[in-house]
Amino acid sequence: MSAAADSGRVLFVLTTVSTDAEARAIAERLVNERLAACVNAIPGLRSLYRWKGAVEESREILLLVKTLESRYEDVARAIREIHPYELPEIVALGADRVEETFARWIADSCGDGTPLAEAP
Repeated sequence: MSAAADSGRVLFVLTTVSTDAEARAIAERLVNERLAACVNAIPGLRSLYRWKGAVEESREILLLVKTLESRYEDVARAIREIHPYELPEIVALGADRVEETFARWIADSCGDGTPLAEAP
């Protein structure tokens, strides 16, 4: 079994925010606390959605959080704690296939700082 498999399945967690400052605050917290290896902030999203009985439209930034399944609950908690929305989107998608060295980098980045042992 590989080191990446020992550390858990790679997940991509999605959330949206309204401003660059909100995106940066969430990304910095997740990466600084080793909950995510990387957070991509993708601007220019246009969201159309139903909220409290009305159809709304917003410009948003999509955050793509690269983490491990074992870190999901901590990632979701951290997002909820600082997210400005009343109901933040927190959706996790499992990665079916991930290049081994990239998966190992995610596992190393989301760990306690100790590099993982090489796979046998």
